Amino acid sequence: MRPTLAAASVLALTVAVQAVAQTAVRLTPEQQRAFLTDAKVIDSRPAGKGITRSLRLTLSDGVVTHDAGFQSIDDRLTPLERAQGKKRAGELNFVDSYKYNIAAFEIARLVGVDGMMPVTVERRWRNQTGSLSWWVDDVLMDEGDREKSNTRPPEPLAFSRQRQSMVIFAELLRDMDRNKGNILYTKDWRVIMIDFSRAFRLDHALRYPDTVQQCDRMFYQKLQTLTEADIRRVAGNHLTSKEIEGVMARRQLLVERIGRLISERGESNVLYDLTSGM
Repeated sequence: MRPTLAAASVLALTVAVQAVAQTAVRLTPEQQRAFLTDAKVIDSRPAGKGITRSLRLTLSDGVVTHDAGFQSIDDRLTPLERAQGKKRAGELNFVDSYKYNIAAFEIARLVGVDGMMPVTVERRWRNQTGSLSWWVDDVLMDEGDREKSNTRPPEPLAFSRQRQSMVIFAELLRDMDRNKGNILYTKDWRVIMIDFSRAFRLDHALRYPDTVQQCDRMFYQKLQTLTEADIRRVAGNHLTSKEIEGVMARRQLLVERIGRLISERGESNVLYDLTSGM
């Protein structure tokens, strides 16, 4: 019995030390990027929710220990299947790819909403290439749990404005799977978007244009100046030319819609500043 108890004690201590490391250390986004790229994987297990066989990896660089989500799915219809008119999930051009997680984060940085997403890099692990995302700290619940419990945020206006930024970003990327399980809320009620593996559809139209009613001022400004060259520079390795064309077409429609709302309602009723809560 003694060896078994001793082993259990060591395991419990190891878990406790790792938990302390995850909560005690706060890295900047650039430090997180370096950690995700270089730290050693010391443990892995299924991530839990979702259908893309995602894994939760524990990484350590000898000083910091932290978890990350690894997704290697890259599932798409073949040219023959498309020629035969086959559909998956109701789509003729179905794609479910880890590459979109990386592209989404890089574009989020361009338009200033990367604070609403975990840092994500490309990483190869166990002979598979995938996206590796910083495991979100201090998660309170996801949208599904919030609805079930009827929990209300302490600052409804700030909360709704964050969600509006999420809506606009999902329209920009034409994300087909912004479901209740991949919308997270932290304990201080920050809205976090995860899993964009079914984004970047080729359709140039907005899915739900009427849901765009307001916009963060900085987000709007960055949308106005976003160029195809910008996207190619940061995400050209993960998106096709047609996918980039789709982003730019929807960017134009979003800019036009927000501009029209400003003309009709006045700038102060449409634009706000999330950073100041105004």
